Amino acid sequence: MHGGTPVEGDFGQRLRHLRARAGLSQEALSHAAGVSVRALADMERGRTKGPQRRTVRILAETLGLADDEAAELERAAALGRPRPRSAGGPAAPSALALPRDIEDFTARGPALARLLDLARDIDPGRPPVTVVTGQPGLGKTAFAVHAAHLLAPRFPDGRFALDLHGMDAEPVTPRDALARLLRAAGVADAAIPAGTDDRAGLWRSVAGDRRLLLLLDNAVDEAQVAPLLPGTGPSLTIVTSRHSLAGLAAVHRTDLALLRREEAVELLTRIVGPERVRAEAQAARDLADLCGQLPLAVRIAGQRLLSRPHERLGKLVDRLAAEGRRLDGLQAGSLRVRAAFALSYRQLRPRERTFLRRAALAAGADFSPETGALLAGLPLGEAVGRAEELTDAGLLQSDATAERYRFHDLLRLYAAEQVAAEDGPEVRDAALDRTARWMLRRATAAALYFDIEHDPAAPHDDPDPDTAPTGRDEARAWLEAERAQWLAALRRANATGLHRQVLDTAEAMHWFSDLNQHWEQWVEVFRLSADSARALGSRREEAAHLNYLAWAYNLCVADPRAALRSADAALAAARDCGDRLQEGWALGYGAGSFHRLGRAQEALTRLGEAARCLASQDSPQSRLAELTMLNSLGTLLREAGRAAEALEIHRRSERICDAGIPGRTDGVIALYHAVARQQIGNDLAALERRQEAEPSLRQALAAFEAAQMPAWSEPARLDLGRVLGEMGHPEARQTLLAARDALIALKHPRQAEAGAALAALDEAATAG
Repeated sequence: MHGGTPVEGDFGQRLRHLRARAGLSQEALSHAAGVSVRALADMERGRTKGPQRRTVRILAETLGLADDEAAELERAAALGRPRPRSAGGPAAPSALALPRDIEDFTARGPALARLLDLARDIDPGRPPVTVVTGQPGLGKTAFAVHAAHLLAPRFPDGRFALDLHGMDAEPVTPRDALARLLRAAGVADAAIPAGTDDRAGLWRSVAGDRRLLLLLDNAVDEAQVAPLLPGTGPSLTIVTSRHSLAGLAAVHRTDLALLRREEAVELLTRIVGPERVRAEAQAARDLADLCGQLPLAVRIAGQRLLSRPHERLGKLVDRLAAEGRRLDGLQAGSLRVRAAFALSYRQLRPRERTFLRRAALAAGADFSPETGALLAGLPLGEAVGRAEELTDAGLLQSDATAERYRFHDLLRLYAAEQVAAEDGPEVRDAALDRTARWMLRRATAAALYFDIEHDPAAPHDDPDPDTAPTGRDEARAWLEAERAQWLAALRRANATGLHRQVLDTAEAMHWFSDLNQHWEQWVEVFRLSADSARALGSRREEAAHLNYLAWAYNLCVADPRAALRSADAALAAARDCGDRLQEGWALGYGAGSFHRLGRAQEALTRLGEAARCLASQDSPQSRLAELTMLNSLGTLLREAGRAAEALEIHRRSERICDAGIPGRTDGVIALYHAVARQQIGNDLAALERRQEAEPSLRQALAAFEAAQMPAWSEPARLDLGRVLGEMGHPEARQTLLAARDALIALKHPRQAEAGAALAALDEAATAG
């Protein structure tokens, strides 16, 4: 910096100093930069502390500032710009709200009129669907969003926009799309059914009596869209796709065409202003022709001109014309957009180009600044600046609530091409590996907040302690928001031989997975970790993670046959390496599969074998596993009508807990003690000793609640409610009602049992 420049952070003083140094009055600078005198005066007096980046850039160019001075001026302005902050830790993922409407939307009048007519008189028996089709870059999404905003007041019960990513290598599946729609409609994540058909049925039920506006953007085919369409009700669905979706019956169609030349010029005029277009009317028409009247190409060219207020339209026309055959792509097929993207891309500074193309490697629908920083090899603060610059340039879209960014799908493809062209495979792989290692370290540290056997005082090996989640709430928010990214990192680490890190992360996730059984990706997590153990030649770890995989198949995706295969593979691995602990777990998980398959005797046999296997060992881990097997064995005996034998088994579990388990915390033992008490209460109830059962069940429920384990506390609440009902206790109905609602939210198999118990109680009260 030159001597005498004001301190960093005082934008007004800095601007006044630079203007005076240039020998310009406010009027002269106003005229040269196209910024009003009043605006300049407000900046210099401190009334406007943080002008927009575009204004600062224009002022810097007009004042002839060197790059470092321009950067200092921008930093001073940035300090004065308010930034929204989210209270209470990381922001929650946004709902499927409509994207912001485009202020300079142009043309499409007849198509809009037809759509407005369609929404005017809806028959609830046949909710209308309109399909907006056409080639890439025609503005299908912009048209649909604009129409949705015009129609929004007619649909007070919800306006949902869902990008189906039809151009991606792996478009959104109907199953995942239904889950997102159900969440947006207010269905709890844990209450969403596992199967696609069940999800579709629930969605049709939820949407059936609501006035909903549904925007399904970028569909790939009919099979993706059909399960998402409401069957009845006063709703309207707008679908956009590059494909005709001719197999969708009884739908209305809106086929967008290229803009007419005058419409393309009108769009350009709305972007750059009428003065510049009037000054070079023929150049504006030529530019529209060179863009092939493709709205996206016109928009990108217009944004480039807007960022350079002193550049003549004719200069851009000459540059486009000099592209030769590449410019032909602006008038045919997908090359239309690539040439326009290339112009916008080349005007970026090198580090912004790097950030844009590397961010295209991120997994999932959007990405965080941390992910962008890792892929681009930038400090986090600088990555945030690059992302904001690219958002201002129209090349990224920012989330409305969280600090996350997303690409237009075509631009993501273009940016990914630039990775191949400019970085090459070695740089690309290094960026992905660097990101994967960082993500897995953070995911591991975050997951350990939920491991009740982990010492909370032990240091967490987070890669960036300054930004690391602290406490369970922040850890859960991060693991949820970055689920796609850390799962992709796990895949990458497995594929590139980082098997130890895969195993460490999956092991850290063990308790967290038990608290989130409705997350179906646990099957993939533990499949990868079992594969990594196999690659390392560790039969003991292979057995452990095959057991985790059997758990995931049993409880997360309700596939007991696959669970049995995994449990049997774990049993073979455990016996091969002589690991009696994992042998016992494998027998137990196999028993769980048999139980779910209705093969009760085989389940009892395996559980008995598992309990004997574990009882013969002395380790603390074996005692905890033995407790699990004994509790399960007693439960099956009670269900088989052998409650007295069950009570004896569960009393044995209680005695083990009372004796203590060396090397295990009081909190862990208390949980297993509570499980034993719950089952003892159920055994006593089955033996009609209800007065003895009640306190045991209350103690179990209190322990589970204290440990914040809803997957364990709510079945205990159901058991207590049933006993209270049989006793005629006044708390029975309230207890059963709370249990039913919570079990539904958890997608627990016993939710139907809770509903039946509540109905039986109400029926008895009515009869009485």
